[in-house]
Amino acid sequence: MKKQKKGDFFGLQEHGTSFQREVMAGLVGFITILYIIAVNSFILSEAGIPIEGAILATILTSFVGCLIMGFWANAPILLVPGMGINALFTYTLVESMGLTWQEALGVVFVSGVVFVIIAFTPLTKILNEAIPQLLKEAITVGLGLFLMLIGLEKGQLVMRGESSIIALGDFSQTGVLVTVLTFLVAIVLFLRNVKGNFLWTILFGTVLSAIFGILPETGEATDLSSYGSIFGAMSFDRWISLPFLVGVFSLTMVIVFENIGTIHSQVRMAERPEKFKRAFQANGLATMFSGLFGSSPTVATVESTAAIAAGGRTGLTAITTGALFLSSIFFIPYIKIIPDQAIAPILIIIGGIMVQNIRNMDLSDLTEAFPAIIIIAMIPFTYSIADGIALGFILYPLLKLAKGRAKEVSSPLYIISGLFLINFIFHFIQ
Repeated sequence: MKKQKKGDFFGLQEHGTSFQREVMAGLVGFITILYIIAVNSFILSEAGIPIEGAILATILTSFVGCLIMGFWANAPILLVPGMGINALFTYTLVESMGLTWQEALGVVFVSGVVFVIIAFTPLTKILNEAIPQLLKEAITVGLGLFLMLIGLEKGQLVMRGESSIIALGDFSQTGVLVTVLTFLVAIVLFLRNVKGNFLWTILFGTVLSAIFGILPETGEATDLSSYGSIFGAMSFDRWISLPFLVGVFSLTMVIVFENIGTIHSQVRMAERPEKFKRAFQANGLATMFSGLFGSSPTVATVESTAAIAAGGRTGLTAITTGALFLSSIFFIPYIKIIPDQAIAPILIIIGGIMVQNIRNMDLSDLTEAFPAIIIIAMIPFTYSIADGIALGFILYPLLKLAKGRAKEVSSPLYIISGLFLINFIFHFIQ
């Protein structure tokens, strides 16, 4: 192993890399994940957060998240607001559970605190071993279907039916045509592994919408001073209420288990498995800052693999990406004009990628298969990630008990399932 040069904070020589390679890897990572600014802001705005503030919150959260990862873990992993998690924030915490967006930010902050406690203690291992792998995979698949449903809805490809819950959209509408054409371009670029494919998708969809005259009204000029009402706007007024506590529990479950799997695979890809602990801790710290800055929680994004494949091996890669995120503040006026038709295809494709995890699921044991299937089905059908997870987690120990296999359920899982059950009982009593 090469010795680290004096003053070489990131250990570039030790990692067999160079300053130029790390910066280039950070640039590649930024190009592949830049789309998150528009997509995450779009979803946050549906929770009631002003769009300019949502854009700035996404940028600052990504900037700080990447810096924490770079300096604390020295890993080439990019921390940005996560897809699926942002849907939980808007469509479950706010729209389904009735929290205000300020209270939802409070949920994010508290979840971050819990995440940090888990990450800095042996609880990481205990929780990871307590939850069956099948249920973890089911959550990812359910989130994927939920994102696909949101994308189809926002792109007007599906709509509320007259004689059914969901019906096919009206393909004679201009908006639907633009979504379809943009999706075809998006899927071709994605399959051909074109660098920055989602960014090109957004540009194409926006230009096509402009040609057809369906760009959204931007209204007043960009006023970043409004962000002052978002930064630190977390509300804890209802912190002992059931929706708030259930929100913290559900959000923590999702972000912890999603990041355990993702970070494990990414540090292995970078050939530095020993960095898992600090990288996981960095994500917990970044989640707390997410609530402070006004965004849904960060995750170790899948696009980190592009930066690693480009040669990124140290935290300098993540810091480069973070710095580029900060520079994107100057492009906020242009981000505001991006239409739903440019965002919807990306949601559909990312959702489809997440659904692919179904290939990792062994459904031969029905006592485990049915709870997993319930999670997958009920997340999109109930339009609630928390309810979908809860139903699957409640059913799992019940089926094990019915088959006389109670010992196969871990004690922590009994506690988690019991908490979900108590939540449902209180919900129906009210």
